[in-house]
Amino acid sequence: MSDLPSSNPAASGGAGALVVLRSLVFNLAFYSWTTLACLIGLPVLLLPRVWVVAYARGWERGIQLLLRWLVGLEHELRGQALLPSGPAIYAFKHQSAWETMVIHLLLPDPAIALKRELTWIPLFGWFLIRTGMIRIDRGAGSQALRSLLKGAEAAAARGSPIVIFPEGTRVAPGATGPYHPGVAALYGKLGLPVVPVALNSGLFWRRRGFLKRPGRITVEFLEPIAPGLDRRRFMAVLAERLETASRRLAARPAAAS
Repeated sequence: MSDLPSSNPAASGGAGALVVLRSLVFNLAFYSWTTLACLIGLPVLLLPRVWVVAYARGWERGIQLLLRWLVGLEHELRGQALLPSGPAIYAFKHQSAWETMVIHLLLPDPAIALKRELTWIPLFGWFLIRTGMIRIDRGAGSQALRSLLKGAEAAAARGSPIVIFPEGTRVAPGATGPYHPGVAALYGKLGLPVVPVALNSGLFWRRRGFLKRPGRITVEFLEPIAPGLDRRRFMAVLAERLETASRRLAARPAAAS
């Protein structure tokens, strides 16, 4: 499928010179902003973790402002009234790099399950470690699952929402990747509700794509799945809710105001 439906104002026969130019300017601004934020924020790493988390939110706010000003890309939230009042696991659809750069603005002090190689990035990786992300060695087999559970238990103990991408990697809008066992392991081990989170970010910022198109990304929190289901039933309910909502959002993208 194309990255934008033809009914969306952002779509055109080709990329368009303006989209290319705005994407180029954003990419330059993004890397400059991230490098500057990492350098200026080095002293913050010595402060309590709560300060590092607040600094991460500031970095993400900067990215969203750059997207709005330079690309014309915004986002909207739906379903906030469905959010549990206590700790929960948030299972995000993963279509783009975009959602990894906004989660601190959607949830308070989230602990995101991510591949440990990201923490090896100079400077940036130090912030990932200090904000309490859950590092997973995806090539370590059963050890990867143990590290996920250990990190998630520590996050739950401090009251952080736990964020996981059930498919483990980015998939195109309308596509479905295999759901990995990690989300079911968290559900069974922690006894917390799981909130499916649908989105359509891949319509505007494609997987490994250079172009960023104007419009409005929709993020939708869906009805939580209460603890207590067996593994098979849980995975079926999660996939049904997440895929149905994500396909709906992909079919009706919003234009920027």
